[in-house]
Amino acid sequence: MMLNTRFTTWICGAALLTAVVSGVAAEEAAAASKYESISAFPDSLKLQAGLAGHSLRVSGRDAEGFEQDLSGAKLVSDQPAIATIDERGEVVGLKPGKATITATVGGQTTKVAVEVAEGGKRGMSFQLDILPVLTRAGCNMGGCHAKPDGQNGFKLSIFAYDPKGDHYNVVKDGRGRRIFPAFPEESLLLKKATLEVDHKGGQRFEKDSEHYHTLLRWLKEGMPYDQPGEPKLERISVFPEQRLYRRGAKQPLLIRAHYSNGEIRDVTRLSEYDSNDKDLATIDEHGVVTVGSLAGEAVVVARFMGLVEISRVTIPAENTFPDSLYTDLPVNNFIDELVYERLQTLGIAPSDGCTDAEFLRRVSLDITGVLPTEEEARAFIGDKDPDKRAKLVDHLLEQPAYADIWAGKWADLLRPNPQRVGVKSVYLLDEWLRDSFRRNKPYDRMVREIVTAQGSTHRYGPAVVFRDRRKPEDVGEWFSQIFLGVRMECARCHHHPNEKWGQEDFFQFAAWFKDIGRKGKGISAPISGDFETIFYRKGRDVTHPVTGEAMKPIPLGTKPVPVPESADPREALADWMTNPENPYFARAVVNRVWMEFFGQGIVMPVDDFRASNPPTNEPLIDALAKDFVDNGFDLKHLMRTIANSRIYQLSSTPNESNVADTENYSRSYRRRLPAEVMLDAVADFTQTPLSFQGMPSGSRAIATWNYKLGSEFLDAFGRPNSSAQCPCERDVRPSVVQALHMMHSNGLQAKLADKNGRAAKLAASDKSPEQIVQELYLSAYGREPKAAEVRVALTAFYGADATRQTAIEDVMWALINSAEFVFNH
Repeated sequence: MMLNTRFTTWICGAALLTAVVSGVAAEEAAAASKYESISAFPDSLKLQAGLAGHSLRVSGRDAEGFEQDLSGAKLVSDQPAIATIDERGEVVGLKPGKATITATVGGQTTKVAVEVAEGGKRGMSFQLDILPVLTRAGCNMGGCHAKPDGQNGFKLSIFAYDPKGDHYNVVKDGRGRRIFPAFPEESLLLKKATLEVDHKGGQRFEKDSEHYHTLLRWLKEGMPYDQPGEPKLERISVFPEQRLYRRGAKQPLLIRAHYSNGEIRDVTRLSEYDSNDKDLATIDEHGVVTVGSLAGEAVVVARFMGLVEISRVTIPAENTFPDSLYTDLPVNNFIDELVYERLQTLGIAPSDGCTDAEFLRRVSLDITGVLPTEEEARAFIGDKDPDKRAKLVDHLLEQPAYADIWAGKWADLLRPNPQRVGVKSVYLLDEWLRDSFRRNKPYDRMVREIVTAQGSTHRYGPAVVFRDRRKPEDVGEWFSQIFLGVRMECARCHHHPNEKWGQEDFFQFAAWFKDIGRKGKGISAPISGDFETIFYRKGRDVTHPVTGEAMKPIPLGTKPVPVPESADPREALADWMTNPENPYFARAVVNRVWMEFFGQGIVMPVDDFRASNPPTNEPLIDALAKDFVDNGFDLKHLMRTIANSRIYQLSSTPNESNVADTENYSRSYRRRLPAEVMLDAVADFTQTPLSFQGMPSGSRAIATWNYKLGSEFLDAFGRPNSSAQCPCERDVRPSVVQALHMMHSNGLQAKLADKNGRAAKLAASDKSPEQIVQELYLSAYGREPKAAEVRVALTAFYGADATRQTAIEDVMWALINSAEFVFNH
């Protein structure tokens, strides 16, 4: 453990430090009675005499459940010769023995037991002691010495992913010019960092600081890389993990490193910090959180030596609601209970329920991608059956369009570039996906068939995924993102900056795919017409790029699993992935499906699960995943559960408390229709068939299987181009191009004026203008028009140059160009 450089000062001043008051404010002491209880963390400490100390955090809880940091508490040691406290509330062991620290605020006390052991003789370690200092000082960041070519001849690995290489570069590179063993204080490593010698990186720490003395001691001990039997860093923890805060509150965090030998160190001053929402909470370099003036939840991230932990900062709304508001809300299933619980914590009231017309249009578009017809809208609105919404959901899940729209969503993740793998191969993969959704194939089986695929790319769709990605590293990175929700691309080159994954994790996961054999002509872009056969055969090892070590296939974040000799390791990988206990698999897919229904994932981005990007409602995603697994990985069951929840059936109209809420599902979030769904909606509304090259006349846009099937409309509305690497991200934001296309497109005008289209049929009918307007509203929006809307629409029929045909076209054009048509609400 690192020697605390203030030890001599503590010895000399121990008698004076028996009781230390860290700036107690008189008004806080007077108000101490407002706390129902006070507590200290940790409630016990084990220290070693003469070595680094450990901070205490004292908190008070009031009657409303808020906890406040009490840095001004009076702290007293009953054995100051054994353990004492400095001005920051840091407990330091002076000699072996036991002591008790008592924290007092306004007459309330809490005690911390301290046990001090004999100081160890362990020497300094580059891995345990020096790398944390270099990292905290920013020396191995991308803007400094971790640039690809280093800085001014000195190079370090980014985020310390290559500690042995870093040790060599510090100690031996440049003939060892950075260190001066005979006079350690004259070493460039110290003099540049303290600006005694000019340093373009500026001052990294002050002379006589803790960092300075840590490096100096290491230099004096001969710059060792490690020590015999030294422990390994296993994890870090943060206090507090989560807390309710009042506006303007401050909270110093406490970061603790846990080692393999049971040792726990206070690494608060060696950690780095960030906040995911600086409008709600900021954090300084010392780990002190400052809460803002807005309600909501932020996540503060602490990083230490490649490990990441978070502290949740929750700031409830000031205008809270009575418990009865939440207990009286309708509950259709567990989703509602878990979301209400979250909203109550945040002081947010959900919107009212949506109307039958809104629900019909919303759920029809979400499950099948198809607008409800006029007849369907009339029948559903007029149906008095109290279970009609649940029955509608069941009906939609059995429609052929269900398989088309949902297969298309998965095709965005898997569909390769036809110019690389061949048109026939892409078609086969697409057909396999549609057939899987038609038969409601369990999701775990779908993924197993993809992960373990063998056979001809002209006969078996899943095999096509291995034609496009040909390196184990590419396959592993892709599959971890799609099926596990874990982005590993950063760890390919260095330790992930925001997660625990390092290069070892990346290449161990890639090793699952090292034994994939391919027989055929390979890729011959820009036109690949031939097929390949994918099969199992012993391949070359996947090696670590730094150590050169052959990597064994190991799942993410867990221990090795058995891989039988002479067997395709992908079978063992599929077993691990689809195991009900897998911590990633079910959570990743329920998050994807949830996002499709709400426009906002519980984790966003949907494929970026990590400690520094936690779910907005962890109990909810855990419950959804468990329910999904318990019901046999049934995607229809998952969708049915979501669509039947009261939360899904809320109105999109905000109330005063939830107008700013965009991630807690207190209302329905309006979502622009996907490109294919939008084009089909226009075709259905105008009653004009679509035509795509190479597909039968009248095919729906959601049935298209290749981005090469030309359509300016689909391109304008964000159809992904699979010439880019999948998973393809759809741009769901509205744009000027889309607005102009809807208003001025020749294709749209042709549909409105089509002699066989809806406008022509209505113009030739004997329906009155009022009846026509009613039909158009029911067909476009799934609802009847309001009286004011009817009056406005009828003016089109009575214009000076209006004809029945042009009036209908004008009304249809106006409805198509409305937000109500373009968005699912």
